Amino acid sequence: MSQGTLFGDVQTRCVLPVGIIKAFGLDITIEKAGSEAQKAAFPVPKVPAFIGQHGFKLQEAIAVIYYLISLHDPESPLLGTDLESKAQVLRYISYGTAELMVPITTVVSILLGRVPFNKKALDTANAEVDVHVANLEARLINKTFLVGERITAADLFVATCFYRCFTLTFGKQWRAAHPVFLRWFNTVVKHETLAYFFDTLELVDEPVKPQLPAKKEKKTEKKVEKKEEKKEEKKEDAPAPAAEEKKPKHPLELLGKPALPIDEWKRVYSNKETREEALPYFWNTFYNDEDWSLWKVDYKYNDELTLCFMSNNLVGGFFNRLSASTKYMFGCCVVYGENNNNGITGAFLVRGQDAIPAFNVAPDWESYSYTKLDASKPEDREFVDNMWAWDKPVIVNGESKEIADGKVLK
Repeated sequence: MSQGTLFGDVQTRCVLPVGIIKAFGLDITIEKAGSEAQKAAFPVPKVPAFIGQHGFKLQEAIAVIYYLISLHDPESPLLGTDLESKAQVLRYISYGTAELMVPITTVVSILLGRVPFNKKALDTANAEVDVHVANLEARLINKTFLVGERITAADLFVATCFYRCFTLTFGKQWRAAHPVFLRWFNTVVKHETLAYFFDTLELVDEPVKPQLPAKKEKKTEKKVEKKEEKKEEKKEDAPAPAAEEKKPKHPLELLGKPALPIDEWKRVYSNKETREEALPYFWNTFYNDEDWSLWKVDYKYNDELTLCFMSNNLVGGFFNRLSASTKYMFGCCVVYGENNNNGITGAFLVRGQDAIPAFNVAPDWESYSYTKLDASKPEDREFVDNMWAWDKPVIVNGESKEIADGKVLK
């Protein structure tokens, strides 16, 4: 009896699930993503997606990987051999899909022309990928694999996350500069669950260059054409076409204009002393509860942070991916503490009363928690002041932590 159907094939998060089925001889049909059967079974078109016996349905890479390996062997060492190693395996697979894939997806999307070229976004994403590689190398320099001395699903999944990089950005020069990472990667992709895919993968020699937007035609020619068109329209007395309704570019645009534009606050913050002038202006003149809301934002995985500058780079990448919402929000995130013992927190002003429409434009927005603040409470106002002034320590669980770095979104 068939054990089910997996939807997804060459997508990054599907490489390992497909390999598990092939290597372990599971009686599971593999169908391409987007098939009619998948659309009928899953309203959300995410891959991998799995349908098992008796209508059992499963999505999300972590869940599918764990299920398929356990289907083959409930005690498989690929999932860890004790409580601690099992937790570490889960940690790294979660890290791969929730954090590592975010900048890699940005790089791939820009280089393959799936999104408009944005040099700043590309450079930021590439820098974040390099930070992730450096963090992994720091662990692998004295270890054979990510969890213990045996290969696990942690290695298998994290290695697949990088496969697009090896076909687009990790050229010969890059590979020569990262022997520790390359040793680990080459060892992992020879595993029976990945060899089917990586044995034929062609690595790039030189990094692929982004597809730059086509140059516009000469302005002089365009002006002549426009003038001629206008003259013809006047001669024919043709009725003007009905103006198309402008669709809001952002959900928060539906709220209309606030009493005072946010650019006015940003101008004051940028040009005035924060404590002495900017913050009094904010509370006394700019802010009102009808137009705006205030939010405390905390990074969920502070225990995984290492060097302070890397944590600040993480914030920078997050802010870059919030660029579509900057017309509707303002805020600061700070890195508090010290190397190998730091955290990320911040305070944000958001148009309207819901944080989600402002933050969910960033693929990694769920890596942060959002707590609504009450401007009528002195402690909440003080938190906002401290986050935007950067001149007082952060209190974490009753302990004072100095601010090491931070960034402003404006």
